[in-house]
Amino acid sequence: MQFKLGCNLSYQVAAETTFIFNVEVARVASQNILYETLTLTPDIQRNVYTEPTCGNRYFGASVPPGEFMLEYRAEVALSAFRADPEIVAEWPASALPLNILPFLLPSRFVPSDRLAAFAIAEFGSLPTGHKRVNAICSWIYDHLTYQPGTSNMQTTADESLLRRAGVCRDFAHLGIAFCRGLGIPARFISCYAYGLVPNDFHAVFEAYLGGRWWLFDATRQAQLDGLVRIGVGRDAAEIAFSTPFGSYTPTAMEVCIARSNSTHDTALRTIDAISIDDARSCVNCG
Repeated sequence: MQFKLGCNLSYQVAAETTFIFNVEVARVASQNILYETLTLTPDIQRNVYTEPTCGNRYFGASVPPGEFMLEYRAEVALSAFRADPEIVAEWPASALPLNILPFLLPSRFVPSDRLAAFAIAEFGSLPTGHKRVNAICSWIYDHLTYQPGTSNMQTTADESLLRRAGVCRDFAHLGIAFCRGLGIPARFISCYAYGLVPNDFHAVFEAYLGGRWWLFDATRQAQLDGLVRIGVGRDAAEIAFSTPFGSYTPTAMEVCIARSNSTHDTALRTIDAISIDDARSCVNCG
């Protein structure tokens, strides 16, 4: 399956500002980048870094006063691993690799220690494995209203639970918090999402089950087979698409993703009939 995707970001910079961006497609085995371009206006020097474990790609630039624009375009061939959720099991802490530890612990926007008692009471008696994480997604979808403007960049998972509303970022943080509260490693994913209306950067999460990471989207707004990963982190703080240090005003943002061949059209029509709850399959892009 192939996608053409990208973003345009514009800012009015009042005083020299350092930006750190994470908008490029992650370099992981399941995402074959066929081509990509990154254009900055003005064309200024950038520093680049690829995180070696997760493939997150960051670049920084010091931007002078004036108008600043970023344009990123890529075409990506995406492969997804599919398995029967019945065989995707939880692992005890004794069997987890030690590099998974950060995704079991509380983090800035995911105070899982404060939500552990709620998670155990609500989900502790459910069948374990993929089914339990899927049940967490169902609970979030049923009990929280997807409503822009009900949260901000400082909203934590426990605040989202109290408000019973939020956006994709909040849905993902709450799913991660419940998983970690149950002893299931979970991590935050930023992505380009095929099927999302309107187009935007999207947030989902992954849970570590059966020795690999599995994708979940509690918002039910995008195709799991159409998620092209940008970044992986403990929560949104680590993989914001833009982290500025200075004086600036955002002026425009556009995100796009589209299918790039007819074969993909057929595949996605089939996928459209499968919900995130469907017992026949689950998807991993790790």
